[in-house]
Amino acid sequence: MIDILYLIAAICFILALQGLSSAETSRAGNLFGIFGMAFACLAVYLSIDTSDMWFVISAIAIGGSIGVLIAKKVSMTALPQMVAGFHSLVGLAAVLIAFAACFAPALFHIVGENGIYKSSLIEMGLGASIGAITFTGSFIAFLKLQGTYKGHYIPLIANAVIAVLILGLLASFIYTENVQLFVVLTLLSLVFGATLIIPIGGADMPVVVSMLNSYSGWAASGIGFTLQNDLLIITGALVGASGAILSYIMCKGMNRSLFDVIFTSGVYSSASNKSAEIKPFKQGAAEDAAFILKNASSVIIVPGYGMATSQAQHALKELGDILKKNGTTVRYAIHPVAGRMPGHMNVLLAEANVPYEDVFELDEINRDFATCDVAYVVGANDVTNPAAKNDPTSPIYGMPILEVEKAKTVLFLKRSMGTGYAGVDNELFYEQNTMMLLGDAKKMTEAIIKAM
Repeated sequence: MIDILYLIAAICFILALQGLSSAETSRAGNLFGIFGMAFACLAVYLSIDTSDMWFVISAIAIGGSIGVLIAKKVSMTALPQMVAGFHSLVGLAAVLIAFAACFAPALFHIVGENGIYKSSLIEMGLGASIGAITFTGSFIAFLKLQGTYKGHYIPLIANAVIAVLILGLLASFIYTENVQLFVVLTLLSLVFGATLIIPIGGADMPVVVSMLNSYSGWAASGIGFTLQNDLLIITGALVGASGAILSYIMCKGMNRSLFDVIFTSGVYSSASNKSAEIKPFKQGAAEDAAFILKNASSVIIVPGYGMATSQAQHALKELGDILKKNGTTVRYAIHPVAGRMPGHMNVLLAEANVPYEDVFELDEINRDFATCDVAYVVGANDVTNPAAKNDPTSPIYGMPILEVEKAKTVLFLKRSMGTGYAGVDNELFYEQNTMMLLGDAKKMTEAIIKAM
């Protein structure tokens, strides 16, 4: 019965990933994930001794209650922080299980005549080191996404030295079974997780979130071997592989390699300290934007992190509905790395019940900007910056962007004329066809709606 439940749970998790790959089927995918986890918990419940039952039930009740409380209270704009926080807990769980197996191997049935099995030592070492890196790395990512910590530059050579030391300690632990080496390996991995993420700039956070997602999966899969739990091995592999693929997609969206993002981001993050040069620009009011939108036959709305911080998604949906009633064609264009995690903008638009068929990815809609009347940009700074095409010295040069500058009129909503997360001044602000609407995106959109 336990094996059957594990098989059903594994199938549910596979169907969950398949469902989450499309906006139209994402709700069904989420339900499959919930059912899969329910079957997994039931299998654990059936596999334990009666004397230990209340420990497990209490743990599930406490953890489940905390999860429900967080999910109820967290705002949609804080989802990236929540995801990073949950990744850190997965890493911590892997570390704790690895320690339990290392100090009490007999309870895990991993001891032979010559001591702990070599395969189990490899699993423990990898599970603890990857889990530790995931734990502290995700914690730093949480602080950065929350805005409480900006990070500092750490030389690449320092991280390289720590990485070599970790590999050396891992090999030594597997060869000698020395518990002290295992403790030092874990501690050094905790340090490496922090130093790896600290120098990475805010603009690269979507890649970091998906990368840490992958790390948590591999940590769980490694510990699954130690626990001899088939479902944990399968689930960890699914998460690890999907996170790795998502990291590749994010890097492709930025036209950068994963190595470049992880190990050379100190160069890009340091650029954020530069102040933008203020040039002449055209500033408008809500009434000006309302007049332009009223006379537009096609409008493309480009949401960015500015929409998330001001929680303007519902106002945008209302504006879109008004424009549609006037006979205007309304579409939404999303860049792969817009926001602070993969799919951040899609989630916010879905919350506002924006129709899935109105939402397009960069490759699907980029050619249409040249024929649209208005591009309505809501805080999407770096992903619309023409410097990515025009300035070879720019940190974002080569990154595919949404070519909003080709629209007849660009209405750009932004709190100020400051730079984005990449620390690069946006050339789009100063174009002849751009009108800057400075202020809170939600309040400005509501004022435009009122004027219309």
